[in-house]
Amino acid sequence: MDLSTCYCRNRHCKYHGLIGDAARLRMSGWHRGARRLKCLECEHWISARTGTAYAGIRTPEDVYRHGVRQLAEGLSIRATARNLEIDKDTVCNWLPRLGRHCWRLLDYFFRALHLTECQLDELWTFVFKKEKHLTAFEKLAGRYGDAWIWVAFDPVTKTVPTWRVGRRTLGDAIRFMKALKNRLDEHIPFFTSDELPHYADALLEVYGVMRTPPRRFPRGRPPLPRREPPPDLVYAVVIKDRERGRVVHVTTRVI
Repeated sequence: MDLSTCYCRNRHCKYHGLIGDAARLRMSGWHRGARRLKCLECEHWISARTGTAYAGIRTPEDVYRHGVRQLAEGLSIRATARNLEIDKDTVCNWLPRLGRHCWRLLDYFFRALHLTECQLDELWTFVFKKEKHLTAFEKLAGRYGDAWIWVAFDPVTKTVPTWRVGRRTLGDAIRFMKALKNRLDEHIPFFTSDELPHYADALLEVYGVMRTPPRRFPRGRPPLPRREPPPDLVYAVVIKDRERGRVVHVTTRVI
């Protein structure tokens, strides 16, 4: 583990945030199998695992590393637990920590991305049980049932700049497009999607510009400002014709 990036996390310390030779840190034993450091200025304790994917993990690092690789390759939780000879609940406890850490890495590295083309799509799945099998209490809780994974994909660089898990609603589509815009630069890519109408409304909400149309008549109320697409926004819909569940013809329509 690289200890040169460790720093004092006490915000009131004058060496807070300084790394390398500028940080006044000293090795001070071990804690749960990880190196522990101490600030010579404020005597604040720092674990070398803080801020990494190993934070809070009691499993040996090599076992944890092999388990993460197996989960990333799509192996199930039970199969991973059997291969590592550990309890499946231990593997389940890894997933929230890994998810939060991966999301922080995504926010840090995916900034000002320059994409020329972006495909928008959504994948259906469900949590615990399908929507039609939910009880009235489970529907009221809103935690189980059908879920949709909104995905943005760049076919040129094979990059997935962002994704979102939610419902297939206009509100989730707008939040998904806002998250995508925050990761891109000033250039607007060429968007394509299926025939879901939420994409056009979300693109207009996120990239649209408020303009007031000119008055057509001298009397009466002036027209209200309306949101219009910028001239460099290009969005096309891919239309798939199916017969017996198979795609037989594909056409496109520019929106």
